[in-house]
Amino acid sequence: MNVPDSYKNRVMHVSLAIGDSTLMASDHVPGCGPALVKGNDFAISITGKSKDHCDTLFAKLSKGGEVKMPLDETFWGAYFGMWTDQFGINWMINYQLPQD
Repeated sequence: MNVPDSYKNRVMHVSLAIGDSTLMASDHVPGCGPALVKGNDFAISITGKSKDHCDTLFAKLSKGGEVKMPLDETFWGAYFGMWTDQFGINWMINYQLPQD
């Protein structure tokens, strides 16, 4: 994948296990996802239990908001989507697809 030099020192995805939970983070990349505005520089990330579980949560939590990336299978092997809710909070949902 070709990426601009300015992106090469950014973090695409990092996760840290803390007990039974996982803290996930990434750098903001201009043009990928919502525009960076002070106050919306974070997102809540949910790990779904199945594609159906993700579909249900996505439909309920994005209602009245703006879908940024519809749920779909991704190049990293997950079922993933992003939205901004009716209160301006950014959300992501991810379900790691079973490997064949």
